[in-house]
Amino acid sequence: MPTEPIATYRLQLDRGCTLDDAVGLVPYLAALGISHVYLSPFLQAVPGSPHGYDVVDPCRVNRELGGEGARQRLCAALARAGMGQVLDIVPNHMAIAGADNPWWWDVLENGPSSRYAPWFDVDWESSEERWPNKVLLPVLGDHYGRVLEAGELQIRFRDGRFRLHYREHCFPIDPSSLDTLLQRVYRRSRVELLGFLAESCARLPRPLLTARDPAERRQRDQEVIRSLLDEICHEDAAALAAVEVELDCINTSPDALDLLIGRQNYRLAWWRTAAQDLGYRRFFDINDLAGLRVEEREVFEAIHALPIRWVQEGSVQGLRVDHPDGLRDPGQYFRRLREACPNAWILAEKILEPGERLRDDWPIAGTTGYDFLNRVQGLFVDPSGESPLTELYEEITGHAADFAGTVDLGKRQVLRELLGSEVQRLTSLFITICERHRRHRDYTREQLHEALLEVATCFPVYRTYVTQGADPTETDIRSVQAAIDRARAQAPHLDQELLDFLRALLLLHIDGDLEAELALRFQQLTGPAMAKGVEDTAFYRFHRLVALNEVGGDPKRFGLSVADFHEACRVALMRHPSAMLASSTHDTKRSEDVRARLLLLSEIPQVWTTTVREWMRRHARHRSSEGPDPATEYLLYQTLVGAWPIDSERVTTYLEKAIREAKVHTSWTQPDPAYEQAVLDFALGLLGNRDFRQAIDAFVTPLVHPGRVNSLAQTLIKCTAPGVPDLYQGTELWDLSLVDPDNRRPVDFEQRHHLLAELDTLSPTEILARSDDGLPKLWIIREALALRRRRPEMFGPNGAYQPLAAAGAKAEHAVAYLRGAGVLILVPRLVIGLGDDWQDTRLPLPPGRWQNRFTGALLNGGSTPVADLLAPFPVALLEQMEEA
Repeated sequence: MPTEPIATYRLQLDRGCTLDDAVGLVPYLAALGISHVYLSPFLQAVPGSPHGYDVVDPCRVNRELGGEGARQRLCAALARAGMGQVLDIVPNHMAIAGADNPWWWDVLENGPSSRYAPWFDVDWESSEERWPNKVLLPVLGDHYGRVLEAGELQIRFRDGRFRLHYREHCFPIDPSSLDTLLQRVYRRSRVELLGFLAESCARLPRPLLTARDPAERRQRDQEVIRSLLDEICHEDAAALAAVEVELDCINTSPDALDLLIGRQNYRLAWWRTAAQDLGYRRFFDINDLAGLRVEEREVFEAIHALPIRWVQEGSVQGLRVDHPDGLRDPGQYFRRLREACPNAWILAEKILEPGERLRDDWPIAGTTGYDFLNRVQGLFVDPSGESPLTELYEEITGHAADFAGTVDLGKRQVLRELLGSEVQRLTSLFITICERHRRHRDYTREQLHEALLEVATCFPVYRTYVTQGADPTETDIRSVQAAIDRARAQAPHLDQELLDFLRALLLLHIDGDLEAELALRFQQLTGPAMAKGVEDTAFYRFHRLVALNEVGGDPKRFGLSVADFHEACRVALMRHPSAMLASSTHDTKRSEDVRARLLLLSEIPQVWTTTVREWMRRHARHRSSEGPDPATEYLLYQTLVGAWPIDSERVTTYLEKAIREAKVHTSWTQPDPAYEQAVLDFALGLLGNRDFRQAIDAFVTPLVHPGRVNSLAQTLIKCTAPGVPDLYQGTELWDLSLVDPDNRRPVDFEQRHHLLAELDTLSPTEILARSDDGLPKLWIIREALALRRRRPEMFGPNGAYQPLAAAGAKAEHAVAYLRGAGVLILVPRLVIGLGDDWQDTRLPLPPGRWQNRFTGALLNGGSTPVADLLAPFPVALLEQMEEA
């Protein structure tokens, strides 16, 4: 099987698409031309997980997906088909809900004495005085005391174990805290063994975090205690009865129950406290996902044991690393992973800001393709539409089209409301550091907190990568300096010397373990601030042209020139020729086909402006005093245009997510039912109105064909540009999906397999006539991937990339380039402005005999009318024929 992928196909595994279901898809994917199946995480996740990123046990394959047996069956099927496998892995965090995660359960049970305590990013030593050496668990629906006094917390006993229960949650009881309880049980039952077990609980060792031997002795002793307790309660009715009576006394006495809970290694709290008080690093703002210390080799080896073994045995050829920016030292991580898997195709889910480059010291193939996605779609944005679309947006919303300002507001809000606990952790550390430096010891907590928050808000990229023992790179210096300079401008009240001090700390210019700790932790803050503040806030507020609101994109950048696109491809071939090329993913805000249609609005801004004004005027009577606000209404219109036809349920599900992510009138943590209902009622009213449905259909119908041409052009570029093309499940046909969970709907693979088989019986004309079925897109993918497989020297790391410039009146509408010396790609752009009239535009074909892989036409080299090349089919893929 190939180790260097030709093309990947992303499958989202869940209970509706298991590993055994994937086995059944192998023949279809092989026929399509896929070399590697690219699977979402399939290690044991939370029961019912729809995505697999909430891993609870990395030491086994998810039972709900078929377990190890199904994995082996899939590997065998792939091997028979000559295909490989790319696995998505999650090194940054684990899910910590319930008893499903054995490591976290042990931490809650034993606290700092757990052998796994150093594995999780928990601040044991710097815990608040209110909960020293405890983990704050914000899971309660109300204040702790109210929940306790309402009788919602109960201790239960089973199989020698005591557990604390709250609704669907379950927590362990530290055996060290059972001495008093078991003493009372002993006095009730007079069973001597119970008295011995009570004394044994009191004698359990309490080692420090780094003391392995005492931790192992503690583990051994408490297992013996549990076993004996279980045995005596099964054999002696008096013992069991005494346990039950004692538990009834505790559970009916809030004071007694509080006393026992107070001896545990965790502190239960109201869920809202997580916004400001939390003693462990999370994945973004998700309390049930706790950060791991993967920088510790023991942790690295434990969570990667299976993926590394599979790579080494040859059943897995590639690893996609989820969220490496969350790691303490991504460079160290990738070096370790490369050392363990020297020949694997390793990719980072790294979001690069425009102009940002992937780190040179990461020994990986490249990113998962968001940089390519935004680059390629920029070709299909008409820059002349920027001004009128800006005017329309400002007219509708009453606000300036200031995306940078929107980002600042979003990041600042997220840092205060969602990531407040992370900022508080840094603030406490900053206070301690300032106490060590006499010039800075008199700053207040508020001043230090504000400085950290403002600099994080102003950070221009997801994060820097400074490490102890190495000088900061020029890139990191520029990023920190840019953030400090913006913070000075945005918040002139901040002390300038304090900002200079913070700059020196963030660049590790000041020695000290705590000083370094601040810099390293700050780097783990700015990534979540960017992701939540931009991707999950600003993108849902700024609606000038929502197709540009994509992960890794910058809505301020209105289009990309052909020359800039070619230069970016040349750089990609030089730096990362085997990076992934994506156009739709499980994380994109809209599918490639929705965006391809919406980009057309940049070509018809006057028509769009007139239409939107009329719709808003006509539908004013449907708005209530509660909502929707104009910006949300405008988002709805763009959503309908991009995804039409779409049913009401999909629209309302999307709108609920969109307005909560925007965090303007409602949010996930503080929903406003009245506003949300007003928005949904408005949308349902529109969709239930026959006149509006006819109006939206009339507007969209002329956009369907040019939108599809945009999609075909992007698809062909993805299949032939430097890198490895990736197909997200189902997108080989037209796919008008919105953000998840919409893009995780079941895929009709039987239909796709049937259509693929039909291609060989149809002419190009017949394929085009079946456009509504998606056959042209399927045809392009199959033919382009077949050529990549047959002529790998043209497309691989050594295959050249050479732009070709068209000449003539419509030359700006053509994108053409050579791969290697024998493959030529030609696609149209800005197709509405083109108007199907290339006039005198010609393309210089290199000498030789060429065959169009989509139409079969044979052409000679030389200046050739573009109209002739694209008349039979919307895009062209030419292969130079070998001389006889």
